[in-house]
Amino acid sequence: MSGFGKARLGRVRDVLERHVELGSSPGAVALLARSGETVVEAVGAYSRDTIFRIASMSKPVTAAATMILVEECVLRLDDPVDDLLPELAGRRVLMRADGPLEYTVPARRAVTVRDLLTFTFGLGLAFGEPAPIAEALEALAQGMPRPALPPPPDEWMRRIGELPLMYQPGERWLYNTGSDVLGVLIARASGVAFEDFLAERIFGPLGMTDTGFCVRPSELGRLPAEFMTDFTTGQTVIFDEPNGQWSLPPAFPSGAGGLAATVDDFAAFAAMLRSGGSLHGERVLSRPSVSLMTTDQLTPDVKASSGIVPGDFDDMGWGLGVSVVTRRTDVAKSVGTYGWDGGLGTSWFNDPAEDLTAILLTQRAWSSSRPGAIFRDFWTTAYQAIDD
Repeated sequence: MSGFGKARLGRVRDVLERHVELGSSPGAVALLARSGETVVEAVGAYSRDTIFRIASMSKPVTAAATMILVEECVLRLDDPVDDLLPELAGRRVLMRADGPLEYTVPARRAVTVRDLLTFTFGLGLAFGEPAPIAEALEALAQGMPRPALPPPPDEWMRRIGELPLMYQPGERWLYNTGSDVLGVLIARASGVAFEDFLAERIFGPLGMTDTGFCVRPSELGRLPAEFMTDFTTGQTVIFDEPNGQWSLPPAFPSGAGGLAATVDDFAAFAAMLRSGGSLHGERVLSRPSVSLMTTDQLTPDVKASSGIVPGDFDDMGWGLGVSVVTRRTDVAKSVGTYGWDGGLGTSWFNDPAEDLTAILLTQRAWSSSRPGAIFRDFWTTAYQAIDD
């Protein structure tokens, strides 16, 4: 494999500039890496060293941190989490996911580490009609990342423990909450604050110097405003200012959506996974652990009843903290491609078949559960640029 065609790479920048001109985002930073060649394009208001709120791209990082502890036998995938997370012991389960919180039955089994990693522990975002459990999760910042909202980890976990599960453990894939619970589990299992564990075991070894749950005061000039659509007016509004929620350490470091990073920092994490768990001589994970993380873990029955929106799992599965492509339906993304997106306007995937990493970072929140045209066009141009 030889990398990319120079002329075809120009289309990547062209399509990003067109979307910025149309107002899709104030700017964008894209990175493509393949066969030893790395290309970065920065357009509009952003530059290569811009720090982005990466939202749900935090989830793969949290999963990798969990696997570090699994490899050290501090955690075991199929052990109950009751000892470290007593708040999840003796669970009750709603008789109906949209029903009153007091109408419950006993859980048929305990919650395991694997359940948390695969988002099948019974609690999370279903994106359905309003329900008492959905309102309770919203109060605990289970939705668009809001670092200033959740209470500290032990108090957050206590409140989670007061809620019934929506479904029996292992029964449904439910988004988001599992990663936040994993952050608490990692801290308790390791005896180190979650943010410190990530810094010591992942960010430091990989040279991710600008990644964390807040931006240092001296670097706030590199953090742009975050924009979103006000659905009552249709207007674009500011969701977070540069000196807003990511300018101070959060009380609850969210493993589901709280990290900020540069494109090069996240590319280092992606390269570590793509190379089987190590980068520049620093091994973070074993190759078998990376293989497990990036292999679809969901059963057909779970897929048939799950998804952010209907049809999600027609061509996608879920590993440990990442989505996995199971059927090719477009120019982009071979079978086996893995990665995830961030609802505040970011996307990443690795394609092992093409030895490809692709990252696109903006700070314009998605206006639906599906990626906008700027992301779809970026994925297409990334693949048409391949030149063997």
